[in-house]
Amino acid sequence: MSKIFKGRSLLQGSAEESAEVSHVGFSPTASYIEIVFQNSKSGVIKDHDNTDLYGRDLSGKILCLPQSIGSSAGACMMMAAAKVGALPKAMLFSNHVDSLSACGLLMAHNFLGTPIIAIDMLGEEFLNSVKTGDKIKISEDGTVEIEE
Repeated sequence: MSKIFKGRSLLQGSAEESAEVSHVGFSPTASYIEIVFQNSKSGVIKDHDNTDLYGRDLSGKILCLPQSIGSSAGACMMMAAAKVGALPKAMLFSNHVDSLSACGLLMAHNFLGTPIIAIDMLGEEFLNSVKTGDKIKISEDGTVEIEE
């Protein structure tokens, strides 16, 4: 049985991929610091404070999260991760998109030509329903289907 949610499509696109889920805020700075300072090309998350994602490779996955957290450097970290192909294919937010994520995603899209689907306002029920490994189908209009 699948569940369908409708959010606000910020950066449109369609995709099908497995979910990676974080129930706490996602810190791009802590997650992708090695890409910038150690010239890594890995999408493996290094944020020890995010036990949902630590050690998991988000490259090409669909990240389901409440919002991102951290400093203004987070947007630049997201852009650096996009440059080496280490960002998720899509970021799905249960809450409103935060300025860090919006800035990083827009910079990756506009300056690097790296489209990363972004949909927000999917609601708490979405985040409570999706599990890591669930197949997600995203439509251009902001519809998200969780296939269980």
